[in-house]
Amino acid sequence: MDIATILGLVGAVVTIVTLIMIDGGNFAQYFDKHAVIIIFGGAFAATLTRYPLPVVLHGIPMGFRCALGMRRISHRDLVEEIAKIADVARKQGPNALEKLDVADPTLAQGVRYIADGYDADFIRTAMETEKDNIYIQLDEAQKIYRSIGDCAPAFGMIGTLLGMVNMFANMTDPSKLGPIMAMALIATLYGAVVANMVCMPIADKCHVKMIEEDIARSIIIDGVVQIRNQKSPQIVKEMLLAYLTDHDRNELAEAA
Repeated sequence: MDIATILGLVGAVVTIVTLIMIDGGNFAQYFDKHAVIIIFGGAFAATLTRYPLPVVLHGIPMGFRCALGMRRISHRDLVEEIAKIADVARKQGPNALEKLDVADPTLAQGVRYIADGYDADFIRTAMETEKDNIYIQLDEAQKIYRSIGDCAPAFGMIGTLLGMVNMFANMTDPSKLGPIMAMALIATLYGAVVANMVCMPIADKCHVKMIEEDIARSIIIDGVVQIRNQKSPQIVKEMLLAYLTDHDRNELAEAA
């Protein structure tokens, strides 16, 4: 689980709840069914106009899982594990890789390719095709959340304008002006909260995860191909170090 995402979402809720409690704790006055309909219905409808239905239905849950999830193994640990696999392949041969227990599923697939005797070109093509497919799916997910985040404030303003029209239509009854204006402003509040506390942060987190996943799969592909080409563990490790940050490289050097 990505603790940062959970802390961010919980922190946003706690911030709003705390402010409402400071102002008297009347949560009922901050709920309006018209605002809920205009924000969620309008933003979802606009997103459906932008993207096909299967993309929207697949992108919403995938984006949420992506924002909450973490890779099982870090880039630094990937490099170390690939170097160990290269050492096993060099000393015991490709057939010995069938007995290895590899945690990362993508790396495990690459190890199976080596053990089954596939050539390096096939391995690279197959794994890069899968990487591109995953990248496209993650990109669609972040675009869906960014679309909702773009639409929500606009529909909040639409809700506010509709409320103001209703307010001006009832100018003869001053007792209705306050409640109508409050309902109109709640639509703007909902739009700002949905966009800036949920959708846009999730879209940005998905973009970060896309980059991390792209680097991780590039490490795996290059490592697996080098192992298939029977390169020494040291050469494999040195080549993959280029993908790591200076911090990770320094920690690996200290550990060595």
